Amino acid sequence: MSKARTALEEMGDKGAFKRQESVFRNQVAKGSRFEPEAGRYHLYVSLACPWASRCVAGLYLKGLEESIGLSVTHPTWQRTRPDSPDDTHAGWTFASPGDAPFTPVSGHGSVDCAGCVPDPHYHAKNVRQLYELAEDTFGKYTVPILWDTKEKTIVNNESSEILRIFNSAFNDVATKPELDLYPEDLRAKIDEVNDWVYTYINNGVYRCGFATSQEAYEEAFRGLFEHLDKAEALLSKQRYLAGDRFTEADLRLFVTLIRFDEVYVVYFKTNKKAIHEYPNLCNHTRDVFQIPGEV
Repeated sequence: MSKARTALEEMGDKGAFKRQESVFRNQVAKGSRFEPEAGRYHLYVSLACPWASRCVAGLYLKGLEESIGLSVTHPTWQRTRPDSPDDTHAGWTFASPGDAPFTPVSGHGSVDCAGCVPDPHYHAKNVRQLYELAEDTFGKYTVPILWDTKEKTIVNNESSEILRIFNSAFNDVATKPELDLYPEDLRAKIDEVNDWVYTYINNGVYRCGFATSQEAYEEAFRGLFEHLDKAEALLSKQRYLAGDRFTEADLRLFVTLIRFDEVYVVYFKTNKKAIHEYPNLCNHTRDVFQIPGEV
């Protein structure tokens, strides 16, 4: 498969959505190129993106907001080269809260800039410019991005890995180092849960929404609701997905569930049932939402 510029281009056989792997997969660790230092790193996100949102949640849950910077794009895609008629790429764009509302590339409606936080380091207009600064002009221009201001490059753009970096690499500067989202005694169970939650729920909603054939849509739809039922049954017996404690498994499920009824049911056609019709999933979402530091 050739490289895709956006998720809408990540298509495999029979019209099925095939998410490509992230490119930047470095770790932050003592003694490495990327040392865990306060004030050195910056997180770029869109709050419209569930993958990025779990990194923001991890940052605040661990108490890293004073040690790692944060920029938030506008929630709609915009043309990244508006002055170039031959370059039609659209992606995440930076704005300031007082800017005029943005019109989506569809041309319908407008969305204000409340909650946006511009790039303080390079004054980038969009995420694409950050990738170009990191000398990646071929792949997707995605968020989240964990950026190193010292090396002026992307450390990592895989949300699951950024979450674990925040969980353990910065404990010396975190205000909540005692919180462990990936405890050693639960790792096997967390990994097991993460596997099916990612495949059938986190990514499953996208496989429904981006499918370009009825066959691909129906396969993704069945898998999604079979595994929502599985999560519902599991949470009827225990408070958290991996056992007796809140872990990254709960956070990873939460970012999909919190968007499900308002976004995915309508736009991604995941309309067999809404989350408010699942008592245990609904309670779990409410439970996680109330954790201090959750976003």
